[in-house]
Amino acid sequence: MLSEYSRREVLAAFLGIPAALSGCGTATPPKLPPGKLVGASASIGHRLRDGLKVEVPDDKWESTRVVIVGGGIAGLSAARQLRKSGIDDFVILELEPRIGGTSASGSSDVVAYPWGAHYVPAPSADNVDLIEFLEELNVFEGRDDDGDPIVAEQHLCRDPQERIFYKGTWYEGLYLAAGASPEDLDQFQQFKAEIKKWVGWRDSQGRRAFALPMAAGSDDADITALDKLTMADWLKQHGWNSERLKWYVEYACRDDYGLTLDQTSAWAGLFYFVSRMSQPGKEPRPFITWPEGNGRLVKHLYDPVEQQTRIGWAVADINPVTRDDREAVDLMAVSADGNTTIGFRAEHVIFAAPQFLTRYLIRPYRKDPPKHVTDFQYSAWCVANLELTERPENRGFPLCWDNVLYESPSLGYVTATHQKSMDYGPTVLTYYYPLCDADPRTARQRLLDQGRDVWAEIALSDLERAHPNIRENTSRIDVMRWGHAMIRPTPGFVYGGSRQQATQSFRNIHFAHSDLSGVALFEEAFNRGTRAGAAVAESIAEEPVA
Repeated sequence: MLSEYSRREVLAAFLGIPAALSGCGTATPPKLPPGKLVGASASIGHRLRDGLKVEVPDDKWESTRVVIVGGGIAGLSAARQLRKSGIDDFVILELEPRIGGTSASGSSDVVAYPWGAHYVPAPSADNVDLIEFLEELNVFEGRDDDGDPIVAEQHLCRDPQERIFYKGTWYEGLYLAAGASPEDLDQFQQFKAEIKKWVGWRDSQGRRAFALPMAAGSDDADITALDKLTMADWLKQHGWNSERLKWYVEYACRDDYGLTLDQTSAWAGLFYFVSRMSQPGKEPRPFITWPEGNGRLVKHLYDPVEQQTRIGWAVADINPVTRDDREAVDLMAVSADGNTTIGFRAEHVIFAAPQFLTRYLIRPYRKDPPKHVTDFQYSAWCVANLELTERPENRGFPLCWDNVLYESPSLGYVTATHQKSMDYGPTVLTYYYPLCDADPRTARQRLLDQGRDVWAEIALSDLERAHPNIRENTSRIDVMRWGHAMIRPTPGFVYGGSRQQATQSFRNIHFAHSDLSGVALFEEAFNRGTRAGAAVAESIAEEPVA
């Protein structure tokens, strides 16, 4: 239990002085609901980082054609592509007890809920691979006049979708129009008109400025130049200084990247808005979601490969070798408790884990780390799931799927029961807090220094400003800390060269993770995994028969 003094310090550090003052003053700090800290398994990872030596007994080696490192969306998508190519001789190694990476989900007696990513914008007509995948889930019901797939109503985010809390009242939408000056509203309209221009922009090859996946977009000089600016500088260049517009754009940067306006590449800031619109004048592509968020997609990818997946195994060493005059890979792994080891003699490895891990796991990289690896930096996040016995009090616009607090460093919460049309009674709120420190190591340390109780108190105190009775209605709070939640597209990263170098295979090790795109989205992880799976399948098909 936090003391009143330490509680005030914590709230000031994470929510600001006004929240600390308004949330304190009681003689005894309020009691917290029960709960626990879930994932991620940092202990064995830190031991490997610090040089844990692993040995595998001779009788604990197995042979397989492909080992996939990481059971997130990229790894599962790579496995899907291998199976489509007729290759079933592969193993997926995943350290965490939950499959899916940052798309993982959990469940309660009331409803399933997300632990991270919780929606996918409906793809445009040119994203053929993703459309094919979503068709397996019966998500669509035809095409519109532009050829874009039409999402069946039951898979669309249900109305009302979004609201924002400001000075004691909830308002519809994510732009704070209430009380806005004529200048505020004019700048907002100018911003939307500029986004519309970029949606219609095409280079000499007919490529869009910003596309999903990003590899389909343009690398024209006009586009790559945006990566040298911050999003804050880009807004200044247009003469836009409205605090409400800046908040709106910064919310987008915090939402997808865990970065502020001053930290985000202008390319990434524009990518957020432009890539989600298929044609000028059309509305942004609608959101596809479920109560458990992208956990629904994880399950569909995982079910066919469950028998080929080893849960609770940390890869310790990846060593490219020559075996029988052919390129091959030896891989060693250790169980999450550190007590058991296993080895694989493989033809190929698909490395579907974050790029920063390569310098610890790939043997030649440990001896001589490539410079490009050090340029990959990641945002730290905390996610808390609050189980409520009743809906919280509201003033203003009613409870939505996405509920944002204007005066908070958090992103607010999503309501898991919203998609199930359960508008009364128990629910689960998933609360998101990105740590946007300039130094990602500082952010990560601040995240990990606080345990379940501190993060539960932060979430409750933050939401208490909008929902005064939320403590008495919360029966449980579980917390997950994501130390490397998503890649940080800071200025110069997307087109600075390091990302491009990291996409290249190293002997028979092939890389597949959303960080290779510079933006941490489902579409990017799916694309990178699919491409890596296809490359491995093609390589195997070209190999001479022994």
